Amino acid sequence: MQNLKRIMPIFSLLMIVVSAAPAADWPQFRGPNRDGISAETGLMKQWPVDGPPELWSYEGLGEGFSSVAIADGTVYTCGMIDRQGYLFAFDLDGNRKYKVSYGPEWAKGGNYPGTRTTPTIDGDRLYLMSGQGRIACHDAKTGERIWQVGTLDKFDGKNIRWGISESVLIDGQNAICTPGGKNATVVALDKATGQTVWTTKGLSEPSAYCSPLVVERGANRLILTLAEKSIVGIDAGTGKVHWTVPHKVSYDIQAVSPAYENGMMFVTNGYRHGSHGFALSADGTGIEKKWFEKSLDVHHGGVVLVDGHIHGAGTRGQWICLELAGGNVKFSDKLVGKGSVIYVDGRLYGYGERGQVGLIKITPGGYETVGSFRVTKGGGPHWAHPAISDARLYLRHGDALMCYDIKAR
Repeated sequence: MQNLKRIMPIFSLLMIVVSAAPAADWPQFRGPNRDGISAETGLMKQWPVDGPPELWSYEGLGEGFSSVAIADGTVYTCGMIDRQGYLFAFDLDGNRKYKVSYGPEWAKGGNYPGTRTTPTIDGDRLYLMSGQGRIACHDAKTGERIWQVGTLDKFDGKNIRWGISESVLIDGQNAICTPGGKNATVVALDKATGQTVWTTKGLSEPSAYCSPLVVERGANRLILTLAEKSIVGIDAGTGKVHWTVPHKVSYDIQAVSPAYENGMMFVTNGYRHGSHGFALSADGTGIEKKWFEKSLDVHHGGVVLVDGHIHGAGTRGQWICLELAGGNVKFSDKLVGKGSVIYVDGRLYGYGERGQVGLIKITPGGYETVGSFRVTKGGGPHWAHPAISDARLYLRHGDALMCYDIKAR
């Protein structure tokens, strides 16, 4: 009994520490580092026959393809209702905290109307980019707008065929976006005020549906992104364009952000344009093409880079494992068909464009599906990327948002 009395305070302390451990947030498009990967653990390694249990759902988001961001116990996404864009915030039980209009959204009927941007959470502020090219900063807790800039007007840009489709990148004090203006393909705004910090002088290509990311190479920080006809590397501090690589593709759709690791950059495009591997110089100011591979041609579902291998779904629905170093195909499978992918706790999560969701194990010899279910709520294309935070899987399908319990038992 005495031993039990001594153990109980220790056990209680451990329980307090565990319960106080912070949840793994997913604060922006494609996760903490914008690469579709989270370090969260403790998730199911295999799903029940009918998939993981649904905790809650919400229907009433309006039209759109925005994914969700999760930070500090709040879930954020965007939707279009009556041609107006709305920012939604929910608590972790699915109760709506607020619904705030941020102005006109992409409403052209034949060009997939609805929202594109996923909110980016940075401390107590939130940033988004409308399909009409308006970047805005909001108070994350209340939804109140702090500032807004119409980037197409300010930087002499022109909207693109299917509307501006990017999620804002926050780098230090800067909010980075791609209005595609004259000497302003990419711009940095002061995240506190919206004032211009720099523009890409000498680079005037239109935007191309790509969300930029920032990497470090040598002593330099680089913004990597794709414009209408080029792959570009930009100094994150000054906006200097270090290099461009000509890259013309069908419909000027450059929707997949580059993947990067240890000086190697991966770029892919749909419509049979395949994949490319590039090596950056030691300081990142130069670039050299290393290989081309034709079978992995990702349209807009993204890729993940795991243990030196790229994983993603091509335009014709084939999932492919590709070596980053040399571009060699290791294996392939149909899985959930063409769609989006993220990677958390040793598993791929695939969300196919026909609504099939798969939990996928990577083995030395190929992929193994260890759980699957179909999304039946919502409507329109299944294009929003999945998100995971605090052992919960979030899926958006048109008007509907679903939350599933994927915690290991």
